[in-house]
Amino acid sequence: MAINISAVNAATSGGFGRKTFLAIAFLIFLYWLAPFAIVEPGTRGVLTTFGKISDEVYGEGIHFVLPAIQTMHLMDVRIQKGEGNGDAASKDMQSVHTTVALNYHIQPDQVVTVFRELGQSVGDRIILPAVQEAVKAATAQYTAEELISKRPEVRDRIKTLLSERLMKHGVTVDEFSIINFAFSKSFNEAIEAKTTAEQLKLKAERDLARIKVEAEQKVASAKAEAESLALQKQQVTAELIRLREIENQRKAIEKWNGVLPNVTGGTIPFINVGKD
Repeated sequence: MAINISAVNAATSGGFGRKTFLAIAFLIFLYWLAPFAIVEPGTRGVLTTFGKISDEVYGEGIHFVLPAIQTMHLMDVRIQKGEGNGDAASKDMQSVHTTVALNYHIQPDQVVTVFRELGQSVGDRIILPAVQEAVKAATAQYTAEELISKRPEVRDRIKTLLSERLMKHGVTVDEFSIINFAFSKSFNEAIEAKTTAEQLKLKAERDLARIKVEAEQKVASAKAEAESLALQKQQVTAELIRLREIENQRKAIEKWNGVLPNVTGGTIPFINVGKD
């Protein structure tokens, strides 16, 4: 019996081509179904099965899931930055506009709770409202001037309130800072006037202290001079005066050159010369 080699080769070739095609189609089908999920660095995965949230936290790497049945949701656990603005009233009822900034992150072991309560929009749903509430609560405990003079204390107070609130939702506050306090124009003018008055007061006090010191110095100098004159007066006696006169006459004789002064239009002074 003769075997048709060409027919066998055609049949074999056709079968191999169909198997290859089916294999490629199956791989494409698997890729489309996506039976695996990748949890990227800096994230954690939350798995849902027909919408039901699993209690397991999935770390970085590849995880197999059931296509069309399970979905892996990624939650960013890296440090994130947020900024916000808010209006509040101080203890003395001054209007305060506050600008703040903070760094925060989701606690990796709490991503399931965060996803269940807040979803993936943590910043909009909890961070901004919590910041505004903490700022209002802390601002109301200080006067407008204290908000300026006790700024570090106010910052720490806001951070404490904010941390307590966000910790309940699995979020940690890493850093918090007050960028700016803005007050009303009338308050700023009042502060400027008060500062100017205090500066003038300090200057007046310094001038008064300087004048007082100078006056005390003059009194001390006058007192010392008076005491010196009194002492000199006590030392002046009749004998001392006579001695000073004799000394002056002696000095005058020593300076005389023996020539009588020339006198014009007058009488020559009479000199009494004793006779022998």
